[in-house]
Amino acid sequence: MPVRLRPLRVLCCSAVLALSAPVLLPGTASAAVPVSEVYLQNYVTGLNAADSGGSVAAHNPRGNEDHQQWTPVPVSGGYQLRNADESGTCLGRSGASAVTAACGADGTTWTITAGANSTYTVAVPGTEQYLTGSSSDSGAVQLGSAGDLARWYLTPAAYATSAMPSADSRTLDQVTFLTAHNAFANGADGNFASFPVSLFPNQSYGISRQLTDGVRGFMLDDYTVSGRAVLCHNSCDGVSSPVPLATDLQRMVDFLKASPGQFVTVFLEDYASSDVLKSSLASVSGLSDVLYRPDQEGVATTGWPTMADLTARGKQLLIFSDRTRASDTANGWTTRDTFGVMYQREWTVENYWSMGGGIGGSDWSCYSRWGTARPLSTDSSAFHPLFVMNHFRDYTIGSTAETDNGKLLNRAQNFCTPAARKKPNYLSVDRYDLGSPTPLTTVGTLNTYVLTPGQ
Repeated sequence: MPVRLRPLRVLCCSAVLALSAPVLLPGTASAAVPVSEVYLQNYVTGLNAADSGGSVAAHNPRGNEDHQQWTPVPVSGGYQLRNADESGTCLGRSGASAVTAACGADGTTWTITAGANSTYTVAVPGTEQYLTGSSSDSGAVQLGSAGDLARWYLTPAAYATSAMPSADSRTLDQVTFLTAHNAFANGADGNFASFPVSLFPNQSYGISRQLTDGVRGFMLDDYTVSGRAVLCHNSCDGVSSPVPLATDLQRMVDFLKASPGQFVTVFLEDYASSDVLKSSLASVSGLSDVLYRPDQEGVATTGWPTMADLTARGKQLLIFSDRTRASDTANGWTTRDTFGVMYQREWTVENYWSMGGGIGGSDWSCYSRWGTARPLSTDSSAFHPLFVMNHFRDYTIGSTAETDNGKLLNRAQNFCTPAARKKPNYLSVDRYDLGSPTPLTTVGTLNTYVLTPGQ
């Protein structure tokens, strides 16, 4: 039987969950209008409609911290959309502008109609005027004509879950992996940055120890020095003997060869030309044996394979680059996918990387690293982009990382899952060894369930 998880109405410092009533799930195609708290999330931009001092604005998703949650309530002539944390306040309209007003006042009744791809329109009853989103953060939500900006997800603040499928049937996009941000910047394997950046290693242990400890995603920054790809943070200026990319990839390949059934993903913040990268990968013994090529297997039309299928074929390593196909083509370079490196923006979604400085207040909003051109909610009926969730600061301070990592589950479930309408596949953190619960424990929790399709 599905279990429905519901966060307590708290800010970002608690991960306590409670049971609640059924809600419409992310990705569910249904004509029913949910009657539990939802986010009005724009289909095009992924931004949420939020009460902004009496006006309504498009804001980056921010959980329950920003008056972004609404409850559809049936009334005569349609629905009210009641703000979940402002008693007696409803979504209303004044002329062509969306506003908030006292529930029951003129202009607070709406017609909500189900459309394609799990979206809805929110309209002035009896008219062709629709609630319409803005294409930029903090832009005004207004009334306008039909079109994609007038399509909304009613994304639940709570979501239903089912038990993780059995080991022989779970697919790659259903699994969550512990991921080390700047895995190479560890102070154990070699030099990674010049002073003062070298004073702030992102991780405590080298790549081999990370693999042993259960890290399965590795964020690496590659630069070109003397014709080969090496790993440096910010630049290689002043860095003596940086670790070659091929050295760390060889560690991973050797681990995978000795560990059937394990799966590793590499995310390159990629400053090397494609020829340099290709040459470096060619020097890694056994790489081609374990390299997984989703571009050659029809994943974009048929979906991700099962983990059991990948295990049976020994396909254990997936490599992404943050470069784009267009930039490589413009430079006259060989496209990276010809030698097995996937363009990340074609296969994943990823939230903006920073939660703020190394100390002080944090920003828990969860929105796309690549802006509204590829919102976290990007999806299709067959192919579900993998969701990379970043959870770290500009600078790595041990005590801050420990506190942040202890709150990882709360942010993953209550902030980023609704923002992306999918469970994170990669949880990327600094100092993965710190936190209570540890990031690995949080990954284990996320791997006990999937979001339940259909209700």
